[in-house]
Amino acid sequence: MAIIYKCSHCGHEIGRLDQRVVHTSMLGWDQLSEKDKRHMIHYQNNGDVQIRSICENCEQSLGQHPQYHELDHFIQ
Repeated sequence: MAIIYKCSHCGHEIGRLDQRVVHTSMLGWDQLSEKDKRHMIHYQNNGDVQIRSICENCEQSLGQHPQYHELDHFIQ
């Protein structure tokens, strides 16, 4: 099982944890609302967990172009 962090905007893999046992409280998941959990955490058929996040490049683009927040996807 792997926990894979991917950018929800560009799809870039931000990071990966390849461990058998991970306490979700150590990752801060217990701090998320149920709505955020549904939006960010996705369980894959192979047992991996994919976490939607934002990479540094996309975060920088959003900072420079705040109007992009209005769009569902700003990278085509």
